[in-house]
Amino acid sequence: MSPKDLLLALVVVLAWGVNFVVIKIGLHGVPPMLLGALRFTLAAVPAVFLVKRPAVPWRWLLAYGGTISLCQFVFLFSAMSSGMPAGLASLVLQAQAFFTLIFAVLFLQERFRVQNAAGLLIAAVGLAVIGLDGGHTMTLAGFALTLCAAVSWALGNIVTKKIGAFGRIDLVGLVVWGSVIPPLPFFALSYVFEGPQRIGAALAGISVTSVLAVVYLSFVATLLGYGLWSRLLSRYPASQVAPFSLLVPIVGLASAAWLLDEHLSLMALGGAALVMTGLAVNVFGGWVAQRFALR
Repeated sequence: MSPKDLLLALVVVLAWGVNFVVIKIGLHGVPPMLLGALRFTLAAVPAVFLVKRPAVPWRWLLAYGGTISLCQFVFLFSAMSSGMPAGLASLVLQAQAFFTLIFAVLFLQERFRVQNAAGLLIAAVGLAVIGLDGGHTMTLAGFALTLCAAVSWALGNIVTKKIGAFGRIDLVGLVVWGSVIPPLPFFALSYVFEGPQRIGAALAGISVTSVLAVVYLSFVATLLGYGLWSRLLSRYPASQVAPFSLLVPIVGLASAAWLLDEHLSLMALGGAALVMTGLAVNVFGGWVAQRFALR
């Protein structure tokens, strides 16, 4: 990977890691469903008028926007509004890697390798430890909702793989047009669960901090982050790009500790270490096994 692209990969890691702190800050002044609606409205408009729609059927575009954009952030924003710390959210959400493996076996008939099983088992123990820690660092509702967000992201990954069967797809266009799907459902959910009075109060009293949070989530985390990530995936093998995602929870945990003064218990830190170990085994296990097999 060239030095320039390595720098771009680190920009994505930083953008996505800090993203969880920004979500937490945004939720201080804007309720979760309204925050989601504002995020994707700004991500879609005006970009949708400047970027050509990807050449995929609408049903697959709806599936992509409904899973990776709508459901993932309905659950994640609700989780963080329900007491899930920003740092732990960045870590637990990475369970999507293992849900993706399971769904790929079920729906795409992909092979489940030894390193996948080992990584999944280690990470599952880590998640169980974090879950048992429960009320010391988070709410169980927030933990469960974050796992639901990971499931939604994983389903979105499977949809993305299916979309890839249509040929070379403009992934930036997919992100932009996928952002067209969530705003109306988010506004509807906000109307039903948060109510017109709360919506009106939030919009009338919206602070500069909340506006900047929405701008960050729309342009930096969504358009810039996914745009650069798509560029890297188009230039390099996925095996060379994917390991950078392991740095996202590290940035998430560090930025939450620094900016939000979030501190994990020893039990939660132990669980976090197990999850990171499981992710590392899943990503690097095959490469290590190959190296030893060649000797």
